[in-house]
Amino acid sequence: MTENEQKIYEKRKKVIYDLMCDKTYVPMKEKELAVILQVAKEDRPVLRRLLEDLMLEGRIEVSRHGKYRKAQSKALMGTFLAHPKGFGFVEIEGREEDIFIPETEIHGALHKDTVQITLLPEQSGKRAEGTVIRILERGIRELVGTFQQSRNYGFVVPDNQRFLYDIFIPKEYTRGAVSGHKVLIELTDYGTEGRNPEGRVKEIIGHINDPGTDILSIVYSHELPLEYPEKVIHQAERTPDAVLESDRAGRLDLRDWQMVTIDGEDSKDLDDAVSLTFDGTLYHLGVHIADVSNYVQENSALDREALRRGTSVYLVDRVIPMLPHKLSNGICSLNQGEDRLALSCLMDIDENGNVISHRIAETVICVDRRMTYTGVAKILANQDEDIRQEYEPLVPMFEQMERLSGILRKKRKKRGSIDFDFPETKMLLDEKGIPVEIKPYERNVATKMIEDFMLIANETVAEDFFWQEVPFVYRSHENPDPEKMQKLAVFISNFGYGMKAVRDEVHPKEIQKLLTRIEGSPEETMIARLTLRSMKQAKYTTECTGHFGLAAKYYCHFTSPIRRYPDLQIHRIIKDVLRGRMTQERLAHYEAILPGVAQQSSKTERAAEEAEREVEKLKKAEYMQGHIGAVYDGVISGITGYGLYVELPSTVEGMVHVSNMVDDHYYYREDSYDMVGMRTGKSYTLGQKVKIRVLDADRETRTIDFVLAGEDEEDGERIKEADSE
Repeated sequence: MTENEQKIYEKRKKVIYDLMCDKTYVPMKEKELAVILQVAKEDRPVLRRLLEDLMLEGRIEVSRHGKYRKAQSKALMGTFLAHPKGFGFVEIEGREEDIFIPETEIHGALHKDTVQITLLPEQSGKRAEGTVIRILERGIRELVGTFQQSRNYGFVVPDNQRFLYDIFIPKEYTRGAVSGHKVLIELTDYGTEGRNPEGRVKEIIGHINDPGTDILSIVYSHELPLEYPEKVIHQAERTPDAVLESDRAGRLDLRDWQMVTIDGEDSKDLDDAVSLTFDGTLYHLGVHIADVSNYVQENSALDREALRRGTSVYLVDRVIPMLPHKLSNGICSLNQGEDRLALSCLMDIDENGNVISHRIAETVICVDRRMTYTGVAKILANQDEDIRQEYEPLVPMFEQMERLSGILRKKRKKRGSIDFDFPETKMLLDEKGIPVEIKPYERNVATKMIEDFMLIANETVAEDFFWQEVPFVYRSHENPDPEKMQKLAVFISNFGYGMKAVRDEVHPKEIQKLLTRIEGSPEETMIARLTLRSMKQAKYTTECTGHFGLAAKYYCHFTSPIRRYPDLQIHRIIKDVLRGRMTQERLAHYEAILPGVAQQSSKTERAAEEAEREVEKLKKAEYMQGHIGAVYDGVISGITGYGLYVELPSTVEGMVHVSNMVDDHYYYREDSYDMVGMRTGKSYTLGQKVKIRVLDADRETRTIDFVLAGEDEEDGERIKEADSE
């Protein structure tokens, strides 16, 4: 729109708004306004756009009967989040608390719709409530659900319990689906308050009883791309299997350096290698990262697909890679004994953990050995003589690495870096995809060592490019909300703990001190979890605002370009600087594209995390279906008005619903995070150890129900042993 066109557009908006401000104006529908304003039929879309813009600005509003008037109360715009029980909330950017939408005030809004709302009259002591006055944009266009067949039609029960209606499927759009099929459907009509939405089957995922269909359904529901477009596959196939002579030109040759990769046993995409020497004064640490950008050219089909995916997704039975296997497991993977191109961060570190000097260079490397976390831990922690003998030439380097890792960790801790050491879940499935074992995956000396080296490389690169003042993508973690920290401080005071300066801005060191003080105490897990929940989510930004959790002024993601797009993006920027190609034109180019890259990367990261979490919950529920009636010791990990969340040592979490606590009538005290019996005075609090019995588990809802067990009941392990005998 030209400047003149914009002026005309604003003038038309003013005419409409002035009309509605007139004392004689009576609320009218769009058609009536068109007649009054003498708008020709072909110009009606422009009128509609003008009305929508005025609503987005909060200057006018529309009644549920479609009549427009001057806004009586300020209209707000946000995202509607439905609750399975029928009510919902609206998230509004910049507003700390969501707006509660009662079931009677939803007016046809569906989960994730962009809506316009007005606030209802305030009621003392209650959170803000609103009413939906207009649906601006539908948020869900495709859904995954279970197909149910009737004679002349079908309907789909959505997997997403926040989508509150079954979807009617006309017979001609069922694609041959039968009852029990998991299907992906496209919504063709969103229905009305008295009529269900309609859709058509887009794809049959598989039958609910087929192995793998359950996880595939989650993949589809999160819109995670499985197949690569043909163009991308052809481009990947054309990448070489070995490093070309022409690609080595001008690179630093490090192939005679002793270096290793250290990863999990199952890892196939090895994108980081490490090397280390010590001269008696300085440690010379090399972090060597696969130069993926050499094979994924900017704006190529491969690059566009990588940005669309944003990240690799790690599910219990599969990996959905950001890049095709030809690259991620081939030429871009730092495989043992093969020449590979890398971007190396070479750091000289003193015995206090300070990076005295560094160099970032394009290199050619050749990894000596592909090591595993377990193998290195056996060498260092277990002093396993057989393993030490097998890797004898590398043992001195591993021992130096352990020393440097300790120095770096100590320095990070001194400045206030926070380490939440919650165990991850390790899950083993049989050939049918059924979970046979769930246990915590503990970090060992080797995983911590690699973590320390990657962190120092990420910090070094971020600081270097911050001071070069070139456009960049940083990994940012904002300071926690002071109000949440204040609530946490009040709660921990009940246990005799305190925190400084929570009214304005808490320093990460205060949180770190708290975690140190609670270590080994009965309330450790509870307070650590509450502290984590009080903090904000890290994200990608173009501004270097620091990383609160790491207490780092400068931080980025440099070390995983095979599986994270921001790393790949900053590799290109680094190489442009190293090669002297950062012209004004390139600077302007990066300034233009990086905000979109940061936003897309944060969005895909969240989608991947949600899918990973959902798959984990699904498989945990499936596992517990085989353990109904078993008794376990657990810890209360959460308390709500509905009941107690209890976590087992295996990391499985379930709920003891308040309706199943039959010995008394319990009520939840939000200020002290506990539940108290009105008759007996018996209380349950976060972190308390309890014995539970498994009551039920549901794969569809991904929920597990427990009941509190008597102290005399046998635990689950003994029950299992008895069953097997």
